[in-house]
Amino acid sequence: MDFRRLPFLVAVAAVLPAAAARAETVNACTVVADAASGEILSRQGEGCGMRATSASTFKLAISLMGFDAGFLKDAHTPALPFKKGYADWNPAWRGTTDPAKWIKDSVVWYSQQVTTAIGKDRFARYVREFHYGNEDVSGYPGKDNGLTHAWLSSSLEITPLEQLDFLRRIVRRELPVGSHAYDMTQAIADNGMQPGGWRVYGKTGSGPSKNPDGTNASGKPWGWFVGWATKGDRTVVFARLTRDTKRPATSPGIAARAVMLDDFFSAKSPL
Repeated sequence: MDFRRLPFLVAVAAVLPAAAARAETVNACTVVADAASGEILSRQGEGCGMRATSASTFKLAISLMGFDAGFLKDAHTPALPFKKGYADWNPAWRGTTDPAKWIKDSVVWYSQQVTTAIGKDRFARYVREFHYGNEDVSGYPGKDNGLTHAWLSSSLEITPLEQLDFLRRIVRRELPVGSHAYDMTQAIADNGMQPGGWRVYGKTGSGPSKNPDGTNASGKPWGWFVGWATKGDRTVVFARLTRDTKRPATSPGIAARAVMLDDFFSAKSPL
């Protein structure tokens, strides 16, 4: 065996389940751009201008808000206890959670505690000043729950191209938040060094798509992976949005991440 190829073989093995699922997964949009110039380096799919629920990719925005507002302190503060009544459909969420675990395990209830601490008016102002997607934080119609649910297959939607604009403003530090918010968000969103020499930062997201009448489409969820990657003096931003045509065997966001890392940041990277 050529052991120089071992990192590549390990990367391929890690994404085999996602690759097997591609036949039932539609690539709505995969887009990569240079962070400095905005030049599109790769664009695939017909849905790059189509809005979808931001789902857990919005945690990047919540992180910036939380650290800027002072509720979040560092990667391990505050550590909040799980309480009965919190979202717990993922067993990994049923325990004390800090900012690092929040992003790693995508803990819904922790996001809701952060936004609640920020408050309705300040939360809405951050979203407006971030120019985040459609900026609609009203929540479910008639529920007045946008503070805790706007990004959960509800009112707040964003296109892959709008994701790139937002990510470029993170990388270029053009948002109205302090340096600590940028530093800590990058730290807890670190996906590590990839076989292609890229260090990737980003967040997955999964959520139901909608039927024409606005109801959730059963078994046909969106999957996101968005973020930025650095290699030497280069930084790119990226967004991948998928939609499954049948109920997937694994999280669509995790599958989107695996494909994105393999296609663009592995040893075979075209970038």
